Amino acid sequence: MCRLLCVKSTQDFEITPHLEQLTKISRESKEYQGHGWGCAWVEDGVWRYYHNIDPIWQHDLKGFGKTTLLLAHARSAFRDEGITIENNMPFHDNRYAFIFNGELQGVRIKEQGRIGAEKIFNYIRRFDKGDMLTALTRAVGVINKKTRYVRAMNLVLADTNSAWLASGFNEDPNYFQMHKCESKDMKIVSSLPYADGPGWQVIPNSTIERV
Repeated sequence: MCRLLCVKSTQDFEITPHLEQLTKISRESKEYQGHGWGCAWVEDGVWRYYHNIDPIWQHDLKGFGKTTLLLAHARSAFRDEGITIENNMPFHDNRYAFIFNGELQGVRIKEQGRIGAEKIFNYIRRFDKGDMLTALTRAVGVINKKTRYVRAMNLVLADTNSAWLASGFNEDPNYFQMHKCESKDMKIVSSLPYADGPGWQVIPNSTIERV
């Protein structure tokens, strides 16, 4: 399954060092994370996007500039299927960007989307009535009830000002449990802690919160 990263700050930060950390996490993962990657960042108050079908560790990560909000995703395609750039996250619409990691078996919801992650993104937006935390809580609850087995469901959804996290798993916490690091100005959510830097904490199972 995939590797996720969200960085949110009150001050502009350089994007490249965080992508370099995601590269290390992805390259050293016990599951192959080389089915493409992508990122979304806020620039001049709007989302910018980048997607690439090659593994993140084969990419020159310089030149991404600065931002206050970054989402990044390295893909491990389910059953090595659907390996096209169109299926690389972050998925997005005119308002939200979305990244996902997990595996759901026997999902009994009907929704548009090329792959399961895109269907989940579209399904969550159905519940959005102006309060995304409430929408996410309701949507995740319904998805859990209408799924035969949730191996894991980790996701981050963000607009240009805020980000929201849902993290849950039923096996392999060493792989699926998310982690976070907070300082005065910055919050980081990552599939694994960065290689350096103190202050990382595990995110409890079944967490739904604003980042």
